[in-house]
Amino acid sequence: MKETKKKKDKKWIQGAEIKEGAFTKKAKRKGITSAQLQENVLADPDKYDEKTVKQARLRQTLVGLHKKKKSKKESN
Repeated sequence: MKETKKKKDKKWIQGAEIKEGAFTKKAKRKGITSAQLQENVLADPDKYDEKTVKQARLRQTLVGLHKKKKSKKESN
């Protein structure tokens, strides 16, 4: 029996259903930045709904990708 490995999709974000600005809007309603809301949510995920936790994780991933991409450009 052969196991097929799932090919890692490098363009996964294009397929994601994202409501742009929703996480930032939540942060502004609380009077904080989206980075601060992300830290609060990830520090205590039980305090927030599942959607907000997913948004915080997605923001963390995207910020990390952006920093990685930016550092590659600066090193070239």
